[in-house]
Amino acid sequence: MLIAAALAPLLLTGAAPKTGYHLLNRYQLGGEGFWDYLTIDSAARRLYITRGTHVMVVDADTGKPAGDITGTPGVHGVALAPELGRGFTSNGRENTVTIFDLKTLQETGRPKVGDGPDAIAYDAASNRVFTFNGRGHDSTALEAATGAVAGTIPLGGKPEFAVSDEKGRMYVNLEDKSEVVEFDPQKLAVLHRWPLAPCEEPTGLAIDKQHRRLFVGCHNKLMAVMNADNGKVIATLPIGAGVDGTAFDEGAQSAFSSNGSGSITVVHEDSPDKYTVVQNVETARGARTMTLDPKTHTLYTVTAQFGPPPAPSAEQPRPRPAMVPGSFELLVFGAK
Repeated sequence: MLIAAALAPLLLTGAAPKTGYHLLNRYQLGGEGFWDYLTIDSAARRLYITRGTHVMVVDADTGKPAGDITGTPGVHGVALAPELGRGFTSNGRENTVTIFDLKTLQETGRPKVGDGPDAIAYDAASNRVFTFNGRGHDSTALEAATGAVAGTIPLGGKPEFAVSDEKGRMYVNLEDKSEVVEFDPQKLAVLHRWPLAPCEEPTGLAIDKQHRRLFVGCHNKLMAVMNADNGKVIATLPIGAGVDGTAFDEGAQSAFSSNGSGSITVVHEDSPDKYTVVQNVETARGARTMTLDPKTHTLYTVTAQFGPPPAPSAEQPRPRPAMVPGSFELLVFGAK
């Protein structure tokens, strides 16, 4: 009874549990190409890592190579439709999507989409795949079963990441407008545009489907928590610099931002209207994107070592430094 009495205030206030996220495994992957989004197939235990001109496929439990999807110029993201046995890549330099078989990883189609496809997301409610086209400022909808283009949605800004509530709504953040756009994936119509202030230059986006909350990682070192039904910004929380990915773990009731400065910020959902930063996990510089495995509750991020940047030029005013050969690695984090 005394223990129950002592715990009661914590339960009533929704106090955040101790987290203790730490490095579980570090795998040297090597290989060529810079990287962007990571996507996990939790059931098949496969991790997809985009590498510029190909997609590296890794065993999520061992870090060992499990395959490679080649011929994807400027690839940014991977979307999965497990019930259809299909995967999709967004090929930014070719303005195409590679459709591939989830078992064999072989290409089965390559439809044309809008200008500069970056993020890509599957909506199970409409059975459609959406590319978010950075140069075109729009989204292309594909029928996941056939690869046919269903239509285009003008977004009015540069889209970054997108999520589905799987109930007839999708959300995408606009980096240059500091907004979240809500749209109908069946009717292909924009429903609302919601400002993110004081959050600026949003990149990562995640959703708590149960409590109808969006988590937006922004480049002014803030995470905005937004009500997915009315667009109200409920809270803003400090995160690390250089965010490019966010995730939400329903089991842990926690949101995460992967920060290129070398950390993952852990935000606990004490209640649907109260949030607390509980940890800043040290990762490695450059580890700016990540994915969450909902089965094991582990986080995956990648990075590499770099040499000095070359001298700026008119063509490349901010040139990217060369990657040290063989230094690309996968970092896996989990809670105690």
